[in-house]
This record gives sequence, structure tokens and C-alpha cells, in this order.
Amino acid sequence: MGSTVLIILDILNLLLVLFLWIYTFRMYKKLPEKIPTHFDFEGKPDHFGKKKMAFLLPVLSSIFYVAFFFITQNPESGNFPIELTKANYENQYFIMILMMKWLLFLVLLMFLNIQDYIFRYSFNTDSKARVHILLFIPVIFVSVMTAIITAYIYK
Repeated sequence: MGSTVLIILDILNLLLVLFLWIYTFRMYKKLPEKIPTHFDFEGKPDHFGKKKMAFLLPVLSSIFYVAFFFITQNPESGNFPIELTKANYENQYFIMILMMKWLLFLVLLMFLNIQDYIFRYSFNTDSKARVHILLFIPVIFVSVMTAIITAYIYK
């Protein structure tokens, strides 16, 4: 069961990265020369850049995907909240890998949401983000806290 969840998250993460690239390539020709590149807490753009900046989030998502792939392949380099022993190694390793893949999933969803908002705002200044960016912060925080608590439970 555990490996199935990890495989599903791997596939979802890869699909999100690919979708972000495809979405960016499809929208790029339609974009105006100047697009928003940063937003304030109210969701209003406070910095603009050239349309080639539209590739920033797909590039970052690819870098994150590759980095997380290599991090999860080398569990010894991980920072575990408890001391690893032979008895708890498998459980702790699974919790760490699951958490890393889940965090990547959340970050990729956030990037996709931001990219979508950048594109929609470029065409219509009255548009709003589909999911407010600040909603991702508590979800990520709760996810990390859940992983730490779970690690202590299964020590």
C-alpha cells in the first residue's frame, strides 16, 4: 500500500510539471509583452516583467522535481526528527519520502495556480487567483507538523 501511494504521488508530480510546461508553451504566444511577475498580499501585481519570465515557474518546478527525486533516493542525507535505529528505519524513511513527495505536490499546485493567475491577469486585470496564495502556507505548515508528529508516534 505504501509504495502505491508513493508511485501515485510521483506520477501526479510528473504530470503537474508536464502540464505546467505545456500550459506555458500554449499561452506564451498569446501573452502581451509585459506580464505580472510578483503580487502583493491582496493579489494585486506590484512588479511586471517581459513575457519570457513566464518560463520561470516551469523551470523552477523542473528543478524542484529533479532535486526532490535525488533527495528521496538518498535517505541517509535526510534530517529526521528522531534518532534512526534499525527498528524504526523503514517507518521513518517512508514518512520522510511521503512528506517530501507531498510537499512537492503542494508546491507544484501552488506554482500552477500562480502561473494561471499570471496568465489570466495578463488578459484581464479584474481576474482573481483561483486559490489564494496564502491558503497554501497553512496547508504546508500543517503537513510538516503532521509528518513530525507521525515520526514521533512511529519511533
